[in-house]
Amino acid sequence: MPRPFDDDYPGDLPDDAQGIPEEDLWFLPGPMEDDDDPLGQPLPRADRRALFEPDEWRAAEQALAGPLAGLSLAFGELDLRLRQGPPGLRLRLALQEVATLSWWAGTRFPVERLGLWLALRVGSTADSEAALARAGWATRRLTHGPTPSQDIGGFLDRPGESIEDLTVLLRSLTGLHPVTQAAVLFQAWRLIGPESARDLEAAVLAARHGAAMSRLPGQGAPFLPLATGGPGGLQGQGEPRRKLAAWIAGAEQSVLAALLHLERLTAWRQRAEEATGDLSGRVPALLLDVIEGWPLVAAPLAETETGASRAAVQRNLDRLTERGLIEEITGQGRFRLWRARL
Repeated sequence: MPRPFDDDYPGDLPDDAQGIPEEDLWFLPGPMEDDDDPLGQPLPRADRRALFEPDEWRAAEQALAGPLAGLSLAFGELDLRLRQGPPGLRLRLALQEVATLSWWAGTRFPVERLGLWLALRVGSTADSEAALARAGWATRRLTHGPTPSQDIGGFLDRPGESIEDLTVLLRSLTGLHPVTQAAVLFQAWRLIGPESARDLEAAVLAARHGAAMSRLPGQGAPFLPLATGGPGGLQGQGEPRRKLAAWIAGAEQSVLAALLHLERLTAWRQRAEEATGDLSGRVPALLLDVIEGWPLVAAPLAETETGASRAAVQRNLDRLTERGLIEEITGQGRFRLWRARL
């Protein structure tokens, strides 16, 4: 009797079935395909599709051309405002973005605390030191350093096979809008990155890459806000079109929130310059730059940033307080903190 998978098995039919019309053999299995594994039947096969299909995201991008154009227009306005403003505005927006991202990722601390830790390494505890360190890394990456398109491994400070996979994925997305590419990178790093990096690092990676749509990279907005207006865009579910729609809507809401924050800071700066026009020396103007860029300012920080003496800094902080431009929030004699009265 021939063996079931013998090459000499005639027509893959048993001896007593030879000569019977095929329509009468409906109860027998059909012929095997070349790539079938007889030992694997009838178990389900693994999905051989790529984890992220560029064509699916390309179709989603085409379907969402209108919302994507609206986001690009809003980001262009933010890019222009930051290009024309002082460098401190970039830092201010980055601190706000990272503070919101940290809340979304599960670590809660206000933007003022993050600013103090980043500037003076104060305000942390044993429980919060690691989280603040990650937030400090995120703030630096949003404002400085290589872009993901230049060096993903250098951007994330993580060598390894997962970085190579991410680099290959980014290359496969050539031709897609930077916002769409950013959405895919965010989803991918949350899947293949280390557990500790799946949220904050993925969002920072995407935010920085999204700014590639700037017409003058490096001179305006260094990142695309994704959480300043709320983290809804980071929580999109379903197929690519639904994810991308939520991503675009959340990013536009965050860009508009950033523009509103800049409006308040710009109005404060104009009022402050008018109120200090009679003050001599360079310290008042330098102090305004510091207060505009940092949510909270301590005398040591102001001294370092302005290069002025402690006495000059303290004297001018008192003047700005008397004129209603800043307010002291600690109410104590030592290590006092000031913030702008927006």
